[in-house]
Amino acid sequence: MTPINKVIIENKTDINPIWIMRQAGRYLPEFRKIREKNTDFIKLCLNHELSTEITLQPLKRFQLDAAIIFSDILMIPHGLNQEVNFKKNFGPLLGELNLDLISSLEEKDFIKKVNPVYKAIELVSKNQLTDNKTTIGFVGAPWTLLVYMVNKQSPKLKLLDNFFEDEHKLKRILKIIEKFVKIHIKNQIDNGANVIQIFDSWAGLLPAKDLDSYVYNPTIPLVEFVKSLNIPVVCFPRGIKDYKNYCDIVKPDVICIDYEVDPIQIERNIKIPVQGGMDPKILLTDKENLKKEAKKYLDIFKDHPYIFNLGHGVLPETNPDMMDYLVKTVKDY
Repeated sequence: MTPINKVIIENKTDINPIWIMRQAGRYLPEFRKIREKNTDFIKLCLNHELSTEITLQPLKRFQLDAAIIFSDILMIPHGLNQEVNFKKNFGPLLGELNLDLISSLEEKDFIKKVNPVYKAIELVSKNQLTDNKTTIGFVGAPWTLLVYMVNKQSPKLKLLDNFFEDEHKLKRILKIIEKFVKIHIKNQIDNGANVIQIFDSWAGLLPAKDLDSYVYNPTIPLVEFVKSLNIPVVCFPRGIKDYKNYCDIVKPDVICIDYEVDPIQIERNIKIPVQGGMDPKILLTDKENLKKEAKKYLDIFKDHPYIFNLGHGVLPETNPDMMDYLVKTVKDY
């Protein structure tokens, strides 16, 4: 039994498990060395040997309790034959979305395109570095994937003015996304993932009136599907205003919170295990401040099942020494 699984299943914290979103990535010099030689990000994610190596890099440095596979939520549109590129200092750029093409795509063709992700998960889960640790697989939530696939770029830059114009078309795309996200989840679990995290990175874009249609209803079948496979599911609806309502409706095993939410209110109102919260920018300050902020979260959740994490991914300019100090602070608490 792994520490994180134990917290989720038994709903108690006698240890403080820790893993960090984007723990494998741009702040590590060993990752940057690989990235210099591999400029195509999607190809790098689909190189199972390199993605395995990258996934394990932080575990060689830090006493983390989980490995999260080095991949991307945009593996879904890539597997659906929508072109996906990453432009430096801009982010993802997606090609035209052909609804007829994605509607007729067969499961075996999708699996073939993203199969290296499953190979990497298998290699990671069997590596001695992950003994007694959790191997985390992940997917994008339907709403967030819909945003990227229709908008064709990050909505941080701009959400199309006519995005909601054809509601019937959006609902049709959401059903296709649900089908292939389930396939992606199943294959990750079959190859060794023992927790699945669902990232709804753009849940915060929506007004409360649209959450049922685009966040709650499309995510519920995925949560139920993961649970039906006897695997815990973590949901991260970043930027959402009412986490309690989300938990009551979607019913994840664990809720991951962002850094703009009040952790005291979360601890009071939410009964299930909680993950995350601390602002990644704290890692850019000094050790004294880092210890104080980490301790704040640990104190608030000391009587609540809690997995330490950040409220978003590690920033590229983070010093690995600060990560090391954070992990040791949590372990020594």
